[in-house]
Amino acid sequence: MTVLPYKDSGDGKKEQVANMFNNISAKYDLLNRVLSGGIDIYWRKVAINKLKKQQPKTILDVATGTGDLALQAWATLKPEKITGADISSGMVEVGREKIAKKGLSDVIDLQIGDSENLPFVDNSFEAVTVAFGVRNFENLEKGLAEIKRVLKPNGTLVVLEFSQPTNFLFKHLYRFYSMRVLPLIGKLVSKDNSAYTYLPESVEQFPYGKAFTDILSKLGYKSATCTTLTFGISSIYTGTK
Repeated sequence: MTVLPYKDSGDGKKEQVANMFNNISAKYDLLNRVLSGGIDIYWRKVAINKLKKQQPKTILDVATGTGDLALQAWATLKPEKITGADISSGMVEVGREKIAKKGLSDVIDLQIGDSENLPFVDNSFEAVTVAFGVRNFENLEKGLAEIKRVLKPNGTLVVLEFSQPTNFLFKHLYRFYSMRVLPLIGKLVSKDNSAYTYLPESVEQFPYGKAFTDILSKLGYKSATCTTLTFGISSIYTGTK
């Protein structure tokens, strides 16, 4: 089942996701901090720390959004170059402004790009990161295979994505928050009625844990791993080419 942001639209998922993020781009960072209580910052730090041992010099951040993970990668790893790609022009514009204010435009380059048709040659990057983006791919396996194509041999993929808590009580509390509270706050702040209803719906339908690492292994990624965070609200997946 394909979960769509705008169920009455005739557009495909890719176009709808791009439109959704264009609509909420101005409020996206604020909503991230408010709705997660700031814990998303911690999650990104843990995800980037997965690359500390490798110390990649070239990083591609797919579905980069406003560049938060790219900025965290720079702060932690100081690579030579970080390239960010996202299908939402609105998100990229906000991200470029943030990066320019920090004086990092020569190191972090954000551009509009489709995760399933990346504009890079084979074996281009030592690491690829994705934060809260693979859930929005129109074709998950195609996007992950495309990422593998642009990874250098022995390069590492790090994916940070929402998952589902396994503790019975916490699972039900989190479900109430994500299905009832989150959409209401998201609607009030972003003025988009669908964006923050789509988020919990897409999380519920997304393969997480072993289901996701099995997909990575099927596509030829080696040493696929899953690390859960904060009672399983999110998970970090890694794999090497």
